Amino acid sequence: MTTTTTPIGPDFIALQVRDLDASRKFYLEVFGFEASSHCPPGAVIFKTEPIPLALRVPLRALPEAGPLGVGMALWIACADADALHDLIVQRGGTILSPLADGPFGRFFAAADPDGYAITFHTARG
Repeated sequence: MTTTTTPIGPDFIALQVRDLDASRKFYLEVFGFEASSHCPPGAVIFKTEPIPLALRVPLRALPEAGPLGVGMALWIACADADALHDLIVQRGGTILSPLADGPFGRFFAAADPDGYAITFHTARG
């Protein structure tokens, strides 16, 4: 039974980054995301569905070195994991785990500039 105090589920995901301009450029040019035309100051929101994904300036101080997001798994659906993998490699991205078949279909993980591990998988039709 659902009550008014039961969480519904993720509705918005924002990653805090050390350098918003550098991360924005990386997500656009290497990962291939498209930015929304409506972004608040200190953030960039990408056109992702069904849940918006954003990068933002930190709400509190982040560690100056080392990867961020350790212990967090973020899976992003794409049309073709194999093709996106090859494009990210061509654009100079770092692949953390090679293409493989998994519980959500074909997938791989890539690193962003802050060390977040982003897993891309082929969306099921």
